[in-house]
Formats: sequence, C-alpha cells, structure tokens
Amino acid sequence: MDAEFLIIGGGIAGVSAAARLAPHGRVIVLEAEANLAHHASGRSAALYEPRYGLPAVVELSLASGDYFRSIKDMLTPRGLMILGRADQADAFAHDIATMHLDRISMDEARAIVPILNPAIVTHAAHATHAWDIDTDLLLQGFAKTARSHGAQILTNARVTTIAKDGAGWRVTTATGSYTAATLINAAGAWVDEVAALAGIKPLGFQPNRRSMARIPAPGGHDVSGWPMMFGCGETWYAKPDAGALIVSPAEEHPMAPHDAWADDMVLAEGLSRYEEMVTEPVTRLISNWAGLRTFSPDRVLVIGRDARDPSFFWLAGQGGYGFQSAPGASQLAADLLTGTAPALSADLIAALSPARFG
Repeated sequence: MDAEFLIIGGGIAGVSAAARLAPHGRVIVLEAEANLAHHASGRSAALYEPRYGLPAVVELSLASGDYFRSIKDMLTPRGLMILGRADQADAFAHDIATMHLDRISMDEARAIVPILNPAIVTHAAHATHAWDIDTDLLLQGFAKTARSHGAQILTNARVTTIAKDGAGWRVTTATGSYTAATLINAAGAWVDEVAALAGIKPLGFQPNRRSMARIPAPGGHDVSGWPMMFGCGETWYAKPDAGALIVSPAEEHPMAPHDAWADDMVLAEGLSRYEEMVTEPVTRLISNWAGLRTFSPDRVLVIGRDARDPSFFWLAGQGGYGFQSAPGASQLAADLLTGTAPALSADLIAALSPARFG
C-alpha cells in the first residue's frame, strides 16, 4: 500500500484532514487542479460567524473556535450587521434571534456604516461575534503540518478511475496510480461523482452557484472597519475586502459540478438589492467570480464512514461553512478514522454521519 489514507480533494476539507491524519499514518492527497483550494475554498467570503447555519453546523463551527484563536493573526475582528426594510419585520426578527444579534437604532447603524439609506432601512441589528479568517494562513498551515509528518500533497492529479480489491483501493490519476486502505472523499462539488467512480451509492449532494462582485469603496469611504452586512433572509450580503467591497446576490442556483463563473443578470439583480439599502450607487465592477456551495439533502455536513463500505469515508457537504468548520470537522474525521474517542457529542456525530441517509 502507498498509504493508509488517500484523500481525494485539495480544498480546505481535504488538506485539514491530511494534517490531522498524517501523524497517524501515511497520507496522500490528490487535487485535480494545479493549485490547492482552486474551487469553492478559493472563493469563500472567509468569515468565522459560528452562529451561521443549522444547529449541527453551529455546534461544529463553535467547536472550531479554540483552534482559530490558538493561531496568531488567524482571526481579525469584523462584526456582523443585519438590515431590513419595513416589510421584512418577521424575517429580520428570525435572523437576529437565530444569529444572536442586538437591535440597534438607525442612527447607531449609520454611525457604523454611513451609506445606509434611512428612507429604506428601518430594521438594523449588530454583533461583534464575527471575524475575518486568514484563509491562506489556515490552508497553508494545515498543508505545512501535513507535509511535516510525511504526507504527499499532489496537484494536477485528476482522478480517472477508482477500483477496489482485497488489498484496498487503487486510484488512477493523470499522473499515476496510488493505493490505500481507506479512501476519503473530500471532493467538494464532485463528491457524488467520486462515490460513483468508487462503486459507492451517491448520497444526493447538490452544488449551488453563488456569485460575487468586487466594487470600489462606496463614496470613497474607508470601509476597513465596516461589518459584514446581510439583507435579512440572506437576500444579499456585502463585506469589506482589501479596501474594496465584495457584494453577493447570495443566490443558490443548482448546478452540475464545474468551474463556476458569475451570471451577469444574477449579479445585476443582487447589486440592485444591495443598492436599494444604501445611498451610494454602484458605478462599476472591479471584478466578479462565482463558486459552488455543495449541500447534502438536509444541508448538514456529512462526516463518517460509508454505511455499506467502511473503508470509504465521507468528508463532504460543507456548503457555505467549509472554512469556519474545518478545524472541528477535520478533527472529528481523524478521530473516527483512527478509533480515537471524539470530543464532540454523540448526538452531533450522529447528525453528521452518512448513516442518516439510510
């Protein structure tokens, strides 16, 4: 065997799992693209907001907090603001209760973000429990740890065939074949395709496109201290980024796995929803892009051995929570694969297990 653990996918899920597993056995990571984190991981809004998502996702994100806080400069204070119109009172109330935000007055909101339009925005809430993640520091830190324990991280290694015999798995790529006792499926939008190649029943994951636009700082303002802003019901969001603002329509359009790009009409509609809430118009785009956020049927991550073949391990369905849940998710994966008692609750482990899909 070339390795005990062979991981398909070099995004944050696969690389973090490699770092956790490498001290316990030989690890090989296969990434199809020329660089790690080429797809969803490289197109993330990069926010640690642990109250974002369904209860199981929130618990996993909260479990990742100690790891983030243990690394210098990993987190930078950002804050979070939810905004709503007069006719969005119910959606606004739901969002702030779920995400633990405090209502603030419009004067207070405009003191934080001076371009808010008081003729339209009637509901505002704010919290400080959201931080920017240095995603490159996180990814490269995990990669460095994995390599320091002997892991091989191979790029340009697109998987073409997967076969199993009595000795384990054989995975063939454009650059060679590799064998391992355990196959870990961390292939992002392609997880069901990888499963099918391996003769494993797909679980029904759905990639969804999300588009982004980078615009100049509105009105020439210094946006560096502004929070991430959401339209209530997540109908759009905006976040400071390197002196500019990134704005997303927050769409979820089902797509087949591919190298995603932004849809011009969807971007225009999302920018219009953002513009309604502010006093500064969008006059030009600096750039735009899109990524695929891949969800399981119940929108919760899937972490665990396949119910029919325990030598096939799922690490999938990160959706929009991949970076903020990666420390907790990768530690759980390593614990389950090495027979170590997880620190997470039995209920959470069951909620994340692929066995829930029968």
